Amino acid sequence: PDYVHCMVELSDGGKDAGYWREFNTQTKEFVDGGFYLPEAKSDVSWVDENTLLVGTDRGPSTLTESGYPRTSVKWTRGTDLGDAPVIFEGPAQDVWDLTYAEHDGDATYIIGLRGTSFFEREYSLQNSDGTFTPLPFPPNTDLQGVLNGELIALLREDWTHQDENFSNGSVIAYDLEAGTTHLVMAPAENQSIERVALGKSNIIIQYLEDVSGKAVRLTRGRAGDWKQKPFKLPENGVVRVISAGGGTDEAYFSFESMTTPNSLYHASARNRLTRVQSLPALYDAEDVVVEQRFAVSADGTKVPYFIMAKADVLKAGNAPTVQYGYGGFLASILPVYYSDPGRPQHGALAGRMWVSRGGVLVLSNIRGGSEYGPKWHQAALKENRQKAFDDFIAISEALIDTGVTSPEKLGAVGRSNGGLLMGAIMTQRPDLYAAVDIGVPLFDMYRYDKLLAGASWVGEYGDPDIAEEWAFISQYSPYQKLEAGKAYPAPFFYTSTKDDRVHPGHARKAAAKMADLGYDVFYYENIEGGHGGTANQDQLAYRTALEFAYFAKMLMGDENKPGGGSD
Repeated sequence: PDYVHCMVELSDGGKDAGYWREFNTQTKEFVDGGFYLPEAKSDVSWVDENTLLVGTDRGPSTLTESGYPRTSVKWTRGTDLGDAPVIFEGPAQDVWDLTYAEHDGDATYIIGLRGTSFFEREYSLQNSDGTFTPLPFPPNTDLQGVLNGELIALLREDWTHQDENFSNGSVIAYDLEAGTTHLVMAPAENQSIERVALGKSNIIIQYLEDVSGKAVRLTRGRAGDWKQKPFKLPENGVVRVISAGGGTDEAYFSFESMTTPNSLYHASARNRLTRVQSLPALYDAEDVVVEQRFAVSADGTKVPYFIMAKADVLKAGNAPTVQYGYGGFLASILPVYYSDPGRPQHGALAGRMWVSRGGVLVLSNIRGGSEYGPKWHQAALKENRQKAFDDFIAISEALIDTGVTSPEKLGAVGRSNGGLLMGAIMTQRPDLYAAVDIGVPLFDMYRYDKLLAGASWVGEYGDPDIAEEWAFISQYSPYQKLEAGKAYPAPFFYTSTKDDRVHPGHARKAAAKMADLGYDVFYYENIEGGHGGTANQDQLAYRTALEFAYFAKMLMGDENKPGGGSD
């Protein structure tokens, strides 16, 4: 409760599975004899200074088929974890099951969560006798916390409760005592609520408006309605709530854009902003411009994208261009500077290693993400997955049609689910691309659910063991679509031996099949790194250099590139 102790997760080589140790933030030392969890995919939540709620690997029967905990125990300091009583349990068919504590003043609430699919959840509240009572929310709901006896929730689908309708993407408040629900904020058509942070007496909501970051504070009025007061943060960038709560209505924000380094702002309880610190610039952005444009996809949907380049390069046209995309799992692709190191789409990395050399970077806000809320994600689920690929292709065609680049100078990059995207666009439209960077990818969608965490993603892609669902998955599964005699660009695959989320076998067999079919292939496998692909800064720098060297070779006229000849 005094925020002195915390639990820190340590990962061996970047794996998803990690070790948990108790750490004292004042002495800056690990606590001697403190809480400790061995390596596993674990969930940890503090009830009080001497009690944890823990979901971890305590034997095969305690895990779901996806490899995540399905039982939760209440562990008291000074006792053995093996003796901790099980307080919550779900079936092995769930993706994950856990409990966690929510603190509201002096009150503590224990929430039970059954992850029935990757996105669908069943919530329940622990009673004083230890039993759990189901909460009435729809399956696609993310609980955000408890404020003054009300559960604050973010809806991922439309919901009607007690004859009142709440729209997809809205934030609501559910009174735990009265059982009534009230609207906190409903996003506009061009908005997407990303995060809800609870203070001592009010709520801060971080949201996107046409993929530009915003934030607003909401306070209960005397009539019970919620009054909005926007924060006057910089425009046309990425806004994140870094810290809020802890017994105060103060908060910290970060702001960045593709040309502006990350800055930390303190917000008073009255919304007064003070810039605390800014990171130094990592490249010269004086002549760099960033534009937002829109492409029209195959079904007529307008899809936004960002272009970053030197002004004279963009004006001249036909420039070497790298187009980044992801398109899945509610992940928004934002115009960041360097908030998540190691991604080629970040302004600082691309600015220094690509744009400064005359290249163009493009960020694709395709369906499957959350740039326009849950509906943007749901539009590309399962049988509609092709829409994400169509969106990416539409942006590629727009870049060519408007003279930004040409097929001989256009490259594409994506990782993980974005690696699946790369495989799909490469096999469907090889005529559009001269280079494709495919990182830690899903590739064989017939077997993806049999490997590591793959079973947890059936809600995103569908189940290949069901004939009707394999019928649409098979239409794009890159491994099955590879064939001889096509003009595929020579791709660059990379993966990690220690990836315990997406099996490295996807990248291995994809590269092997292409080589067997007679195609040129670049392949790199790091022996560490987990799903991130690297385990330290040296490895990250090396892998990033490989990626940009690959694009320079393929798009900037290297006479030694596969296929021969200079551009």
